[in-house]
Amino acid sequence: MAVGCTSNEPASPKPPATTPAQTTTTAPEPTPTPTPADPAEAAKKEAIATYLSHWREVEKRYADKTDKAGDLKKYAAAVAQYQVERDAKDFHKKGLVTTGNIIVGNPTAISADLDRKVPKVVISSCMDITQWQTIHSDTGKPATLPANRLLRYVIKATVEKWDKGWVVIADEPQGKKC
Repeated sequence: MAVGCTSNEPASPKPPATTPAQTTTTAPEPTPTPTPADPAEAAKKEAIATYLSHWREVEKRYADKTDKAGDLKKYAAAVAQYQVERDAKDFHKKGLVTTGNIIVGNPTAISADLDRKVPKVVISSCMDITQWQTIHSDTGKPATLPANRLLRYVIKATVEKWDKGWVVIADEPQGKKC
């Protein structure tokens, strides 16, 4: 059809004018930001977790006569690492290994000094070695040990936060029953 001409066909209905749909959105309620944990308490918990992991690695080291088991360096350094490595090696030279578990009872952070260049937490616990048996590696028979040795004793440990994380740097048996 030419411009300006009409046809008998009905005109296409125009779509009704629309207004953009109005939606009401309610802003979500702000989620309350949890109050950050007390840094000293968080540090104590992390240090205790490291301390417990350290003792699992000590168990592995003493149980393996090759002196290679466990990831001791992940959880210990300095004097603590040296003592375990030296003592386990001497233990194994005598033909001894351990079986069973060490029970670390009631590990408690007794102090935390987080303002030092290297943050430090001191932990006290009750070391229970009644389930940690010393045996001869060649026969599997129990070793004879002093009858008067302490099987449950207080131990104090120093744990520091190094670049690699928390590490036990010292374990000091206190010579007291618990």
